[in-house]
Amino acid sequence: MPYEPTTASTTPPARYGDPIYHPTAIRQPVLPLAELPPGVEMVTLPNGYRTLAYTQPTTPQPAPAVQSIPAWAKTTALLAPTVGGGIAAAGFGISYAAPGLIAMTDALWAAIALIAAGTLAPLLLRTTRGTGRGGAPVQHVTQNITASGMFGRATGTLNNR
Repeated sequence: MPYEPTTASTTPPARYGDPIYHPTAIRQPVLPLAELPPGVEMVTLPNGYRTLAYTQPTTPQPAPAVQSIPAWAKTTALLAPTVGGGIAAAGFGISYAAPGLIAMTDALWAAIALIAAGTLAPLLLRTTRGTGRGGAPVQHVTQNITASGMFGRATGTLNNR
């Protein structure tokens, strides 16, 4: 076997009297640079080692076409801070106007209650007096309903006076 240790080491053994062996160096085959496939080159790494590596083709790439920014994108970018500032101003305005709006709604509800009381009062007074001011007389309706059993059919009479 080529990987078995064959030479003695100069370092002290792990246990007294045990020999330490190092494997024999195996010489790797060297590929001539002329036989390298396309896209593989000999490169020097930052630590100084030289190795084979896949590389990108070095053909010059065409420059990307310069695209102009659309007008709608410019307009949107310019209006965004303005819209945000407007929303912030509206929020401050609403916060300052809230107490006044609450007072106005209270006043409007009071006015609605006053109007309702003014229009309902004559109607309620007319019905309690009976025939006063051209109102119709109050009618009394009595109804008698009887049924036999839990699911029996109900019968009844209606009396208008």
